[in-house]
Formats: sequence, structure tokens, C-alpha cells
Amino acid sequence: MLRAILLSLLCLLFVFILGTPLLIYALISGNTDPIYNVGVSCARFAMRLGGIRLDVRGWERVPQRQAVVFMANHESNIDPPAIFACLPPVLVLAKKESFRIPILGPAMRRRGFIPVDRADRERAIEAVEQASRALRAGHSFVVFPEGTRSPDGRLQPLKKGGFIMALKAGAPIVPVSLSGGRRIMRKGDGAIHPGTIRVTFHEPIPTAGRSVEDRDEVIREVREALLSGLADDEWSFEDLTRRRGRTSQGHL
Repeated sequence: MLRAILLSLLCLLFVFILGTPLLIYALISGNTDPIYNVGVSCARFAMRLGGIRLDVRGWERVPQRQAVVFMANHESNIDPPAIFACLPPVLVLAKKESFRIPILGPAMRRRGFIPVDRADRERAIEAVEQASRALRAGHSFVVFPEGTRSPDGRLQPLKKGGFIMALKAGAPIVPVSLSGGRRIMRKGDGAIHPGTIRVTFHEPIPTAGRSVEDRDEVIREVREALLSGLADDEWSFEDLTRRRGRTSQGHL
């Protein structure tokens, strides 16, 4: 619990002591790099302070010098800082509620992060179109296609918005399997437990030459890749057995 308190204090210090002047600078100058870089550095330091290590695999598979869509599974609140700590500068499709956070919300908007209103279909479609334009302009994105944290660690159904965005822009999708976060920050438990998060970057899945009508096939390919990176994770057991045509009562 002490670690959780220290990390919470660190986040508050970032938001109100560092974040405020950096946001003002960004609003005046139009340069959001300082607040973004400080935020990522803060996330890395917070994880070290919490005894959290990253085991990064497959980074060499990520295409260079082109915009991509990183798609990751989501099992814990520690997942976003973990993946941001590994990535070059990216934009995010995030639920609109995140943009209501003081200092952080305005900074996200200024940086180009795109809010998604899942309760309003027209606005959600507009957000996907905006993200597609940003992708075509050369900005990479990170997306958690499950839409929210998995309640039990198993991979949930993948929502279509991020896939449509990638297909419309013709940008490759890089699946990213995140494993271990659920043991570090358990849902409903305020404590942070030291441990390792494994971050596995998979081979990019091309979308160039494919249309929105191909989205179900692309979703299947991404899901298969994500599951392959969770193959030795106890919480993916049901998904893996279903994938192999067995029931969750069988044995791998």
C-alpha cells in the first residue's frame, strides 16, 4: 500500500507542479514535446519506484519511419504507462472521460489525442475519421481495442473502431501482448505489487490494399497474435483452449 501512496503522490506532483507550467508553455508555444516527454519519464520513474520491471521482446519487428497502430490487450491500470515507456511518441484514441482530468485532459487535447464518445455513434465515427487523417499525416497511435480492462485477465472481444481507422489509412497494425500487469495492480486492490510486465511486439499486420470490409479478418489476425503472446499466461487459458477447439476443462 505504501508504494501505491508514493506513486499517487508522484502523479499529483507531476500534474500540478510540473504539468501546469508545461501546459502553459505548450499553449503559448504550440510545442507539446516537453510535457509529453516529461510525462513518459515520470511514468518510467514511477514504475521503477514501484518495483516494476519491463521485459520487452520483439521491438525489432516494429516498422521504422512510417506511422503504425499499436494494438495492445488491457488487463491492468499499469498497462498504459508500461506501453508508453516502450514506444516512440504516439497519439491515443481514449475514452472521453479521460479528458476531464485537470491539467492532463487539456494537455492530451493539445497533443492531439482523440476523445471517443462510445455512447454517441456519430461522434465515435467522427473520432475514427479524425484518427485516420492523423495516421495518414504520419502520426502513430496506440489503441486498447478491448475498450476497457479485462475483468478476469482473459482477452475480451476486440472493438472495430481502431481497425477501421488503420484500414482507412492503410497503416500496419502491430499487436502488442502485455502480460503480468494484473498481478501487479489487481482490480479492486489499492496495493501495487512489485513484478515484471512482459511486452511482446508481434509481426506487423499489413492493411494496405485491404478495405473496411476486411475488418473481421484483420481482427481475427490481431487476436491470434495477441493470444500467442499470452500463451504461457495463466489468465489466457480459456481463450487458448477455445482457440484449439477444446473446452476450458481440458488440458493444453
